[in-house]
Amino acid sequence: MDMMQIGILGVAGVLLAVQFKSGKSEYGIYLSVALSLFIFLAVIGQLSVMVDALSVIGEYIRMDTAYISTLIKMIGITYVAEFSSGICKDAGYQTIAVQIEIFGKLMILVLSMPILTALLDTIREFLS
Repeated sequence: MDMMQIGILGVAGVLLAVQFKSGKSEYGIYLSVALSLFIFLAVIGQLSVMVDALSVIGEYIRMDTAYISTLIKMIGITYVAEFSSGICKDAGYQTIAVQIEIFGKLMILVLSMPILTALLDTIREFLS
C-alpha cells in the first residue's frame, strides 16, 4: 500500500470512529485498534525494503552485522512502543501510554550499551 491509501484509510476510519463517540464509544476504540493493526501490518510489509537497504549500507562501510541488527531492533522497538502508546492514549489511558514509552526508551538504551562501549574502546585506542 502506498501513503495515499494509508492516509485515506486512516481519515475514513477516524471519521467512522467519531460517529460512535456519542453513543457507543467503545466501538470507536475497537475500530481505532483494528485500523491501527491494519496499518501496522502494512508497515511490516514495507520493512523488508528497509532491512535490505540497511544490509547494503552495511556492506559499503564494512561494519559488523551486529550493529545493523541492533539498529533494526531499535527501530522496531520504537515503532511498537509508539504504536502501543498511541492506542492507549486513544483509549484514555495516558498513564499506561507513558509507561510503555518509558519502557521502550529504556530498552533502546539497553540495546545501545554494547555499541557505546565499543565506541569508547575505539576512542581509547586512538588516544593511546
